[in-house]
Amino acid sequence: MPYVNIQITREDVTAQQKAELIRGTTDLLQQVLNKNPATTFVVIEEVLMENWGVGGVPVEQFRQQLKATGTS
Repeated sequence: MPYVNIQITREDVTAQQKAELIRGTTDLLQQVLNKNPATTFVVIEEVLMENWGVGGVPVEQFRQQLKATGTS
């Protein structure tokens, strides 16, 4: 009974995009590990941008740094 927790930043992700993530994750577990889709649980959590950090800084600041260096 797989349980998958997907955490993403809250940035206008649509219900359709979430449904695609759920379906794709379920399909992958079925194809790779032969898991039953009926007992596969996928949870999507949206995290506020100010609660997400990368490289020791808030994600928004990290993205600005990437843009400034041209590596985005």
